[in-house]
Amino acid sequence: MRQKLSDEAKALALATLPNWHLSAERDAIERRLVLKDFSQAFAFMTRVAIAAEQLDHHPEWFNVYRTVDILLSTHDVDGLSDLDIALARRIDAFAADFGL
Repeated sequence: MRQKLSDEAKALALATLPNWHLSAERDAIERRLVLKDFSQAFAFMTRVAIAAEQLDHHPEWFNVYRTVDILLSTHDVDGLSDLDIALARRIDAFAADFGL
């Protein structure tokens, strides 16, 4: 069973994820990515979707044209868990592949 991250663990994790920030509305992390165009945004989201399936952990996200907003939180623990951090790291790697 997953456990909610402590405040200290969140701070340590966020120190290694400079493109992410804590959500003002809930115990979650967020990132906005602006890609070249809709096709690139869709390709990026497809890569994230495959990784999410592999982890069995799915983001909340919103896409308009070339912008992708991502929110990560673990519903089972009602907050951040190690799964969110693992998926954020994969998302950051994909973003780097797209030059972000």
